[in-house]
Order: sequence, then structure tokens, then C-alpha cells
Amino acid sequence: MSPLYGHFVGVMIVVLMVVFVGIWVWAWRPRHKPTFDALAAIPLEEDRVDAAIARETPANRGTTS
Repeated sequence: MSPLYGHFVGVMIVVLMVVFVGIWVWAWRPRHKPTFDALAAIPLEEDRVDAAIARETPANRGTTS
């Protein structure tokens, strides 16, 4: 194997680490908090869950609304 391959792998590891840290910093910016909080609350909203369960009952399967 060529020594150039080892340098290439090292550079790719550094690039991927920088991309990972960049995405992590982007996700933790304060302006994204309201969006993430709203998305996190979706499973806890009973109305949506009840409506989804009502649509998926065996009697209603195969029909379109």
C-alpha cells in the first residue's frame, strides 16, 4: 500500500470530524430550539394519536378519506 493512501485516510478522518462537529454546532444553535421542541412534542399530542388510531382501525383499512 502506498504512503499516499495513509495521508488520504488521515485527511478524510479530519474532514469527517469537522463535518460532524459543524452539524452538532448547527443543531445546538438557540434559534433551532423552538423547532426541535415542537417536533419533540408531536408524539405526546393525544389528538393526533387518537385520529391516527381511528384512521387505522381494521374497519377503515383499505378505504380512502
